[in-house]
Amino acid sequence: MPTHPPCVLSFAASDPTGGAGLQADLLTLAALGCHPLSVVTALTVQDTHGVQDVRPVAAAQVAAQADCVLADIAVAAFKLGVLGSEENIAAIAERLARHPRAPVVLDPVLASGRGDPLASDSMLEALRRRLLPRATIVTPNSIEARRLAGASEHAPLEGCARRIIDLGCPQVLITGTHEAGDDVVNTLYDARGVVEEHRWRRLPGSYHGSGCTLASAIAALLARGRELAQAVREAEDYTWHALAAGFKPGGGQFIPDRSFASPKAE
Repeated sequence: MPTHPPCVLSFAASDPTGGAGLQADLLTLAALGCHPLSVVTALTVQDTHGVQDVRPVAAAQVAAQADCVLADIAVAAFKLGVLGSEENIAAIAERLARHPRAPVVLDPVLASGRGDPLASDSMLEALRRRLLPRATIVTPNSIEARRLAGASEHAPLEGCARRIIDLGCPQVLITGTHEAGDDVVNTLYDARGVVEEHRWRRLPGSYHGSGCTLASAIAALLARGRELAQAVREAEDYTWHALAAGFKPGGGQFIPDRSFASPKAE
């Protein structure tokens, strides 16, 4: 039998627009040469403007989805997005503990691009306690990093990264989309401090699912055997080009074109 691409399991909420969430993860993972597996953690009502409603999937159903696929298929990496509830976080943490060798990329989606809340304070605390110690890398934007660290609105990001690392996650990539400047500055930290800093020309417009794309790309590249710092660099490059090729099918945000490198049908 021929070998198959590495399999990556995404725990995330469904997004009917295909711009973010589970659909963004699947498109990104496939584009980067992985076979995507999925566990639906929540159902959303949303468009390219924002999120109108979020309905968590019951934790027992999240656990059953994961257990069924994990009993059958070897997973090379995990990616976590919107998780829906504290109970879901606990169930997912238990499954990750059974697969300690597979890297875990945690995208702590706490709100939509418009600011619609996607995680309560109690969920945030559960994420800190149950999932940060299981993650290989966490990929917050600057707003999320300050919330994860329990810091003030304008707290220095290096201190926030240090606090997140103290909570158990060895690597933190803080993205700078929400910070001022002509460039977007993304910074990778570990326990020693800054590992690498990457600057990307700021693109015009607002994008739906950019964080999902970046985190899924890192997971795909880790699953394919890249070292973490290299995976981060390549994932940022992929994400920037997907954003630059983005399109606007609705009246709100642009959607990244995750298949920008693939031939287009005439």
